[in-house]
Amino acid sequence: MTVEVIINIYVISEKMDYVVDKLKLLSEVVDLYEVTGESDIIILVRTEDINSFREFLKNRLMKIDGVRSTVTSVVLHKHKREGVVIEV
Repeated sequence: MTVEVIINIYVISEKMDYVVDKLKLLSEVVDLYEVTGESDIIILVRTEDINSFREFLKNRLMKIDGVRSTVTSVVLHKHKREGVVIEV
C-alpha cells in the first residue's frame, strides 16, 4: 500500500539552497515547494509503506544539513486533485 505524506520542513536560513538541492535528488520527493509562512519548504513524499516512510524520514531527510525540524501529515484520503473531484 503506497503512503503519501505532506511534510513541512523548517530550514536554517543560510542552508536553504543546499537543502532544496538535496531534496531534489530524493526519489521519494514527488513535489517540492519553497513557501512563505511558518515553514520554509513543503514536500509531498510517496513511499511503498509506512516503514519505508519511517526510514526515509529518519535516515535521509533528517540527515540533510540545514533541516531543523519537520511536521508530517499522512494523507488519509484524496477528495480533489489538480482541480478534479475524486469519486470513490
